[in-house]
Amino acid sequence: MKKWVVAIGIVVVFVIGGYFVLSYYAVELIRPQLQKILGPGFTIAEIKVKLTHLSIREIRYEGLHTKKKYFQGEEVRVYPSLFSLFKGPLRVREFMILEPSFYFYRSQEGVFTGPWTAIPEKEKEIAEDEEKRGKGPTAIRIDRFRIEKGSVNFEDMKTGEPPAKIKLKEFDLEVKDIYFPRISAHSPIVWKGKVEGKKREGDVELVGWIDFKTMDMETTLKVREIDLKTLEPYYRKRVSAEIDSGYTKMEARITLKEKRIDAPGKLELTDLHIKEEEGTVFWIPAETLMASLKKRGDRIEVEFHVKGNMDDPQFNLQETFLIRIAIALAKALGVPIKETGEDS
Repeated sequence: MKKWVVAIGIVVVFVIGGYFVLSYYAVELIRPQLQKILGPGFTIAEIKVKLTHLSIREIRYEGLHTKKKYFQGEEVRVYPSLFSLFKGPLRVREFMILEPSFYFYRSQEGVFTGPWTAIPEKEKEIAEDEEKRGKGPTAIRIDRFRIEKGSVNFEDMKTGEPPAKIKLKEFDLEVKDIYFPRISAHSPIVWKGKVEGKKREGDVELVGWIDFKTMDMETTLKVREIDLKTLEPYYRKRVSAEIDSGYTKMEARITLKEKRIDAPGKLELTDLHIKEEEGTVFWIPAETLMASLKKRGDRIEVEFHVKGNMDDPQFNLQETFLIRIAIALAKALGVPIKETGEDS
């Protein structure tokens, strides 16, 4: 998350908008500065200084060369602490984004692109400009950052044809105690939303804390009633049977410390249906799996534990997770399975 989609937007809008929030005449100064820093791919329909907050409406961003849509939002609101304008550090009581849509893409080569596309270069330019003027970065604290009724659209070409298309909608995000420059601190985070499925919507919830300087975190992730067909591009290389329908629930305690992930959890499969019960599901014969599920009321719960170094090029989080699930399913059903790819 070092290219965190909102980080530069927060700094830019807050530094410029925060200092000028008391002046209605500053709007004409804010707009060109925002445009200059955010780049030509961004468009802003309206900026208004209201009684309690700065309002920026109808923000859009698309790639100049790719022409892909990366971000659109109905409104950004910045509620400054007025006293902090006269006595530092600069402080925002609340930074809110209403009804935003984020668009992310992964190429066949595994390269991610998204709303951060233009940010690293701009960030460097800002830092160099401040250095030339002999100034350090402005100290900022955001008490609460919120997203209301957001959506995330992810197209993943690396999974092959057809590409995976995941849509998270109606999500609300709240993060407290954000600092710039970044300092080591536990920022509480709550993220809730719905995952679009073929037949029904699932729910996702993440609660915990994150340290934006070290990127360490401790969170609990819960997903409920996620449609397996939505996830098919990610497991189809491990499944030769044709899964017609099914749903999954999962709960995991995710700890990330010094780039090492430790995530014990449990996963439940329900209402799994396979056409003609031929082929295999994670190396398990489909006929065997279906027979076992019927005995268990079409429901099976397994435990897993994913561990690894995120900086290790040999470690693949997706593959490791699938292998752990395969092993857990086989053990729960009493089916022998070769633990392919498992580290001793």
